[in-house]
Amino acid sequence: MTETETATTAPGRVLPVTDLSLVVLVGATGSGKSTFARRHFKPTEVISSDFCRGLVSDDENDQSASRDAFDVLHYIAGKRLAAGRRTVVDATSVQQDARRQLIDLARAHDVLPIAIVLDVPEEVCAARNAARTDRADLPRRVIQRHIRELRRSLRHLEREGFRKVHVLRGVEEIDRARVVTEKRFNDLTHLTGPFDIIGDVHGCSAELEALLGKLGYVDGVHPEGRTAVFVGDLVDRGPDTPGVLRRVMAMVRSGHALCVPGNHENKYGRYLKGRKVQPTHGLAETIAQMEGESEEFRQEVRAFIDGLVSHYVLDGGRLVVCHAGLPEKYHGRTSGRVRSHALYGDTTGETDEFGLPVRYPWAEDYRGRAAVVYGHTPVPQATWLNNTLCLDTGVVFGGRLTALRWPERELVDVPAERVWYEPARPLRTEAPGGHDGRPLDLGDVHGRRSVETRHAGRVAVREDNAAAALEVMSRFAIDPRLLPYLPPTMAPTPTSRVEGYLEHPLEAFEQYRQDGVARVVCEEKHMGSRAVALVCRDAEVARDRFGVEGPTGSLYTRTGRSFTDDPALTEQILGRLRTAADDAGLWAELDTDWLLLDAELMPWSLKASGLLRAQYAAVGAAAGAVFPGALAALEGAAARGIDVTGLLDRQRERASAAAAFTAAYRRYCWPTDGLDGVRLAPFQILAVQGRSLAGLPHDRQLALIDRLVEHDGSGMLQTTRRLYVDTGEAESVRAGVDWWLEMTGRGGEGMVVKPLGALVRTEQGRLVQPGIKCRGREYLRIIYGPEYTRPDHLARLRQRSLHHKRSLAIREYALGLEALARLADGEPLWRVHEAVFGVLALESEPVDPRL
Repeated sequence: MTETETATTAPGRVLPVTDLSLVVLVGATGSGKSTFARRHFKPTEVISSDFCRGLVSDDENDQSASRDAFDVLHYIAGKRLAAGRRTVVDATSVQQDARRQLIDLARAHDVLPIAIVLDVPEEVCAARNAARTDRADLPRRVIQRHIRELRRSLRHLEREGFRKVHVLRGVEEIDRARVVTEKRFNDLTHLTGPFDIIGDVHGCSAELEALLGKLGYVDGVHPEGRTAVFVGDLVDRGPDTPGVLRRVMAMVRSGHALCVPGNHENKYGRYLKGRKVQPTHGLAETIAQMEGESEEFRQEVRAFIDGLVSHYVLDGGRLVVCHAGLPEKYHGRTSGRVRSHALYGDTTGETDEFGLPVRYPWAEDYRGRAAVVYGHTPVPQATWLNNTLCLDTGVVFGGRLTALRWPERELVDVPAERVWYEPARPLRTEAPGGHDGRPLDLGDVHGRRSVETRHAGRVAVREDNAAAALEVMSRFAIDPRLLPYLPPTMAPTPTSRVEGYLEHPLEAFEQYRQDGVARVVCEEKHMGSRAVALVCRDAEVARDRFGVEGPTGSLYTRTGRSFTDDPALTEQILGRLRTAADDAGLWAELDTDWLLLDAELMPWSLKASGLLRAQYAAVGAAAGAVFPGALAALEGAAARGIDVTGLLDRQRERASAAAAFTAAYRRYCWPTDGLDGVRLAPFQILAVQGRSLAGLPHDRQLALIDRLVEHDGSGMLQTTRRLYVDTGEAESVRAGVDWWLEMTGRGGEGMVVKPLGALVRTEQGRLVQPGIKCRGREYLRIIYGPEYTRPDHLARLRQRSLHHKRSLAIREYALGLEALARLADGEPLWRVHEAVFGVLALESEPVDPRL
């Protein structure tokens, strides 16, 4: 609300200045503006015209550079305001034209323009300028002109557009003044809820009381301290506008509710002020109903409507509530344009066949971080669209009155008692935007990006990596609606110094011990392909939650590709998982209609088994053909007395290594026919409806998985053997090493060592590796070649650099956690895919693929 501050003799005068605003210091040269700015504002908040003049001309007093200097000043101020930073302009600003440009700048960025006037006598200004060596010769007439222009302006500053004007007269008042930062009225970020956000009521008092009762309110108070938030349009059309107002006003007054204005309150408020308005769209009904109320109540309603703020930013900036919706650029801003959009939305200028304005579908393009909850335009059911939700479900037209429980994101509604008002336009049969709006846009993933994560801050994605990921995602990945997560790469164990070994569990146990992890779980590493399985309870869940028709889930690789080109085969695998989950009672226990599983698919994969035969088997076959003939020839030469001892020993070693290599890869490749021979070893439930389970301790995870495997009657699911180790106990560590030696000695690939607590941090607060793989000595022949165990080869391989791979694993892990959290929170698909795409992009970073 506009206010004018006039002269006062009260000591220590307080000047309230809004946290996001453009503050214009107004005063003649020598009035002390720069000193005042240094005393009351941060150095980074202040932009001085003198400083900008120096930037462009190397002389702060070069008046010929003023035009360019003010171009620079306006540019910097604009950038700060766009970033949401308070900005203070230190210039004389005594001329109306100079102030108009600054007011226009504030309006362009939807912030409050505030004037602080320093009215100082001419003699004081002249003495101060004379004391400065760079202004000693400043003509007295310049000071006199400034003061004349200032005095002419004082009465008109509000009319020029300044929302607050503070006038300080004389040196003493200026010196004693205190600037106090005040929050914007719409900034309620400190309120974290929980909230119950209620859609357009339109005078339906009985339905409002029924909904409040269903939400748990007793006489407008929730026993658990929840706060109701009304999105406006309390009045008009319905049978009992006074009853609705009485209930909502009492809740707001007692601190149990918040309310933003709707366009109908705005219109009725103008009527109460005596303005001329058309009594249409239900206003006539409100006027008639309010005639039976006392004048005192009508005045209370007028004051209530006058005090409503266009929108609120709540819960640390994660939630915005308004009436008609609000693009991100307007969140927390204050201007007539912002208020207009919050009340009415934005229209295309066209009208539909019913003569009503066609509204611009701003929600389809919304990409903001805050959830925007609003009403205004009736929809048949409340449906999330790009992190926005319309709660006007047309109760007054015979629909429902709907509320959103926040942060639970749970919808609660009650039916209308009857059709109270015939709509000008029939309610649509479908909610706007489909299931989730446009799932992805090139702008969401193109170019260099920085993804904000809960567990590792901002994770940068380079532009060239994003381009590579875009190529993979657009050409090879499955339907993005069924691709909510990609698993991170896994860090290898630190290079071993145990003789004959490149990788050994001792280093993994020691690494976790140094990270402060006392208990770890060693999980058998199945030789297969990393697989993610999204399993919906039925096709209806897949349609309603993930927006797909036909598939009941997905089974894909760690780069988002389907394991098979046969959808029927995928459905058979999902069907077996679904039946096992049903028989194990997991749907009810986890209170979910879908599961997201991390697993290994064997053999190697339905596609990679062919790769094994085509690529790796060729090495073994070639070795089998070459070595017998070569050995026979060398042995014949030795029998004839030729000294080929060294070469013969080398070939015998190679033959032995080739045989070991062939045996190694054959363990991981076997024929399959449809589902016959296919094995799936799940080891973690990543997420369920409404919850990420990435932080669930691994012993509890594996207990759930064991039940899933136990109830699989097909034999497809395979258990994951495990051993728990105390990293600080030598005997426990030795048992872990022996278990690994026994398992890899029988041909197993190796194991993955994980913190038992799953999501763990060090004392310094950094994320601990979620898993360290320790591969068997024989299995590594597939990776590094048949002869890698030769001492000279091992010595070279021990120089491998692991830092980048380990850094990559942590960054991808943080992005994966973020994707799971966003998925569980019901955030729009583009937000989930921002993190998923980041994992795929980081996979393009150059790193030794053998690690």
